[in-house]
Amino acid sequence: MKSPDPRDELVTHLPAMRAFALSLTRNSATADDMVQDTVVKAWTNIDKFEAGTNMRAWLFTILRNTFYSSRRKLNREVSDADGIFAETLSVKPEHDGKLQMTDFKVAFEKLPDEQREALILVGASGFTYEEAAEMCGVAIGTIKSRANRGRARLAEILDFDDNSSMELTDQATLAVMSGNRPVSR
Repeated sequence: MKSPDPRDELVTHLPAMRAFALSLTRNSATADDMVQDTVVKAWTNIDKFEAGTNMRAWLFTILRNTFYSSRRKLNREVSDADGIFAETLSVKPEHDGKLQMTDFKVAFEKLPDEQREALILVGASGFTYEEAAEMCGVAIGTIKSRANRGRARLAEILDFDDNSSMELTDQATLAVMSGNRPVSR
């Protein structure tokens, strides 16, 4: 005689599972979703059920674990029903930065060696004008002048003006162009 398929017994426990889910969630729609998730998990893992053991206990364990897993997940999520928080999030397209970086590299190569050196030391590497002047063996005013002329020439080559956006993705490039020290990551 063939033993009964445990899937056939699963259906008989649905009302008790819904009542248990409702007592946990206190929300009928959530309880229904949880019962459905439990049935799907039980159905896909029916091979793990040991014939002759308590099907109801096995289903209630799955349901209980599903409930607590969803609770843990909710604790990690941010409630944003109106989408206000989501509207503030954005990711800059990766290709924009690559295109701008390519343009910057081409423009940077057009600068005289002394201006590139000053911009790399003061802008990209974050050295002070004093430190850069000492490394190059020139006066502080010379380094300041080279960096300033280099920035002006880069702005001219890249067609930047006072109203241009400085949204280059590379922090070192931004530091070179703006005269600010690079941001540490």
